[in-house]
Amino acid sequence: MPLLPYALARPFLFGLDPETAHELTMASLARAQGTPLEWAYCGGMVDDPVTLAGLRFPNRVGLAAGLDKNARCIDGLGAMGFGFVEVGTVTPKPQPGNPKPRMFRLPQKQALINRLGFNNDGLDAFIANVQRASFRRKGRILGLNIGKNAATPIERATDDYLTCLEGVYPHADYVTVNISSPNTQNLRALQSDAALDGLLGAVAQRRQALAREHGRQVPVFVKIAPDLDEAQIDVIAATLRRHGMDGVVATNTTIAREAVEGLPHATETGGLSGAPVFEASNRVIARLRAALGKDFPIIGVGGILSAGDAVVKLQAGADLVQIYTGLIYQGPALVREAALAIKNRS
Repeated sequence: MPLLPYALARPFLFGLDPETAHELTMASLARAQGTPLEWAYCGGMVDDPVTLAGLRFPNRVGLAAGLDKNARCIDGLGAMGFGFVEVGTVTPKPQPGNPKPRMFRLPQKQALINRLGFNNDGLDAFIANVQRASFRRKGRILGLNIGKNAATPIERATDDYLTCLEGVYPHADYVTVNISSPNTQNLRALQSDAALDGLLGAVAQRRQALAREHGRQVPVFVKIAPDLDEAQIDVIAATLRRHGMDGVVATNTTIAREAVEGLPHATETGGLSGAPVFEASNRVIARLRAALGKDFPIIGVGGILSAGDAVVKLQAGADLVQIYTGLIYQGPALVREAALAIKNRS
């Protein structure tokens, strides 16, 4: 169990600008990983294995992409007891993201708004960091999340995704195609019928070539938004099936603001995460499960702030869950609590 209760660290971190707190935390994790300092925050691994998309997940609780965009802290984050960790989103070229300030806390609703915009050090630095991590060698599952550069025209977006797919393929247990961030202009247009069909067709074709080259087929997941109606979800489900995708991550952040209306920062542009996205995410998960059937892997993410929330996410239809904002509000203990609750659910 962690030696340092998060309740002691949180007031200090919440006294800082959100992005400063994030950068400080990630820098500290990067320094501590692989050293005895990990005991300050590590949690015991809950053994609750499940096999999905041909992968054996040690337990059903993972870290969502976005926290560790440059894959600097894979081992440190893994020490918190995650059964799987997803890092990125990475783009082919380095980019600074959107202007600061670009992260905002809404503590009254246990929520965050961010408009970071895929800020990252680029594909080469990302792969180098992934190669240094020992996480996969310990039998844990690593997902690598890919996107497009902001400067790439949307009609050339496929080129960026294929570049990233080719780069991360040898180093990933699964790859997630992120088409749902609200912080890259026009990115969500890739969720539309024709655009998604073209992108996933190209991804499927390139994956076949990479599978032959590397002698293994890496599962590909697609991350979608919570701001979709039933017809849109059904189209996406059909397109995933048609192109042989292995799973779906539901969901990313929301652009809706009804749940936080009137609060400080509520009108900031960006994606809203945390408790306010919980129900919307569950709605998308349930619709996907109905459309895709019982065997298609779904990773549920959005608004998990307690162990009970994680169980509800599975009841909605998810096979696995991911945490991001809950980690910021509740601390590393949430990982083990959620994994135990899922293991012991009736």
